[in-house]
Amino acid sequence: MTGFEELAKQTALYPKELSAAVKSTQSSLLIGLPKEVSLQENRIALTPEAVAILVRNGHEVRVETGAGVGAKFSDSDYSEAGAHIVYSPKEVYEANLILKIEPLVDEEFNHLKQGTTLISALNLPAHERSYFEKLNDRNVTGIAYELIEDKAEGLPVIRSMSEMAGSIVLLIAGEYLSSANGRGIILGGITGVPPTKVVIIGAGTVAEFATRAALGLGADIKIFDKDLYKLQRFKYAIGTSVYTSILDSDTLSEAIERADVVIGALRGDDGRSPVVVTDTMVSRMKPHSVIIDVAIDQGGNFETSRMTSHKHPVFRVHDVIHFCVPNIAARVPHTASMALSNIFLPFLLQTGTIGGIEAMLYANRWFMKGVYCHKGTLTNLHIARTFNMRYKDLALILGAGRF
Repeated sequence: MTGFEELAKQTALYPKELSAAVKSTQSSLLIGLPKEVSLQENRIALTPEAVAILVRNGHEVRVETGAGVGAKFSDSDYSEAGAHIVYSPKEVYEANLILKIEPLVDEEFNHLKQGTTLISALNLPAHERSYFEKLNDRNVTGIAYELIEDKAEGLPVIRSMSEMAGSIVLLIAGEYLSSANGRGIILGGITGVPPTKVVIIGAGTVAEFATRAALGLGADIKIFDKDLYKLQRFKYAIGTSVYTSILDSDTLSEAIERADVVIGALRGDDGRSPVVVTDTMVSRMKPHSVIIDVAIDQGGNFETSRMTSHKHPVFRVHDVIHFCVPNIAARVPHTASMALSNIFLPFLLQTGTIGGIEAMLYANRWFMKGVYCHKGTLTNLHIARTFNMRYKDLALILGAGRF
């Protein structure tokens, strides 16, 4: 070896055998967080802490001014996290990925650009065919909160929001039961006084968390569901003996007639909740008793239900108080925003690492179920059948795009 070669080797100029470079598929995302225009929707999908992590990983986040105020996050919080604060909906909708809470309304469609990916709630019963036609006209890829699955085939957004709803419904029930226009009773039980009777329809997450709260207050609880295995799982999760029953018209009717509070939390497998409590059953309830229809975003479990808002949350039918607000978790927007952010941050980071939304969907088949439309075509069979629209299987679309 010559003196030059020895010097080159020592100074790292000498050629070395290296591993072949692996091609990076890192993709920079442009994420838009618009201010919600739906009535009394105060949640936001990403916290400032989550935005800071995204920015550090090379992504750009645009936040419409005031978007986080309802959840107690200021513009300066987002600005300090590295987000760009924009002052009009048009600027925020220039992003190629829009992350919001409520579905689009007419005025927001005017700002939506071609080929956008939209992640939001779907709230199917609130829509008509024209909503999906507008999305398809703009070649939007729509991903619904309610339909997103995780690796364990669970519904992470539904689970998280249901945990909150289950904890909140007992507070709501107690508020209306004890009010001057209610039954004037305490929710729970005290020495020498019969406990409040609570009926919960559906043995899912809402029921689980509502039952924990009700048991702590000393209420008398009965749980109904159409599936025995869900009741078995429910009793195991609660860890104590509670009354459970398969949905039977006579047994359920008797329980509702005696109840002070009835909570409907039975979700449908096809996007629409089953109606299990009839008008006649409601008419036999105690005057000033309370119905809380948590399933109202899917149509509701009560024949007498109709959708309400946080501004006007209740109405009466047969002198029974009905609370039918679809976005119950919006009552605690700071907590709800943190929960949503915890779900979406890992997904967005992985999306950027893999190489974009298309690659993310292809690599995570479990996430595909959240996609209800893709670049001009409905990919959700139930929606397509409901509105008699053209349908394509998303797995086939993405598979064909790989070749």
